[in-house]
Amino acid sequence: MQLATRAVVTAALAAAVAVAGYFGGLPLTVTAALLALAFALGWPSLVGLPFRAGSTVVVAVGGIGAVVVVHQTPEQPYLRFLPVVFAGAILLSFVSELVRRDGRARLVESVSGTVTGTLVAVAAAGWVATGSTPEGEPLVVIGALALAVGSAVVALHLATWLGAVVTSLAAAAAGALGGAILPDIDVVPALVLGLAVGVLVATLHVLFDELPSLARPWPALAAVTLPVTVTGTLVYVVGRVLVR
Repeated sequence: MQLATRAVVTAALAAAVAVAGYFGGLPLTVTAALLALAFALGWPSLVGLPFRAGSTVVVAVGGIGAVVVVHQTPEQPYLRFLPVVFAGAILLSFVSELVRRDGRARLVESVSGTVTGTLVAVAAAGWVATGSTPEGEPLVVIGALALAVGSAVVALHLATWLGAVVTSLAAAAAGALGGAILPDIDVVPALVLGLAVGVLVATLHVLFDELPSLARPWPALAAVTLPVTVTGTLVYVVGRVLVR
């Protein structure tokens, strides 16, 4: 999948999160769970893990489980049970290795890669936590809007440092615009949130863009969903610091 195509798909996924965030509740939870599932399907192929089926199951269970647990948490802090879910997923990753019948080659790489992917999938629960907070829907919309704009700018094929700066500034401008339009959030916190999202998008682009596995569909699926998934917890943390 070409860079421009990946950028468009990521922007479209971010737009879907923005729409779900506007409605909040169950639509946002379902969207976050689907993001975690899509990421889990492609992550083992993206990083070349040896036991792809087992890694996919662990990452999917961890990500979807985190989304469900946060959705069922009735009051703040909404992420208080997330460490329990992540710890359970780590244990499940070891169980996954026990069922291997291929000699357990690259065991350390398999476990570490699975745990890393689970951490990314669990981050999708941040979207649900943000939407559950009082006046949290504008934060979800602004974070997703900044992500969509930043992801679209990545497709411009700019030099590394120039691209990072332009992506960050474009996402910050999108956040500020969202803050000016939407109620219950000031422009300055929205701008900072957009800037943080833009820096994340630029960083992930530099980290993963040169991987040869992106030419295949499953790794590309993980690559396009990864920024949207990770941004969930980033939006929650920045929102709690700046808006609370």
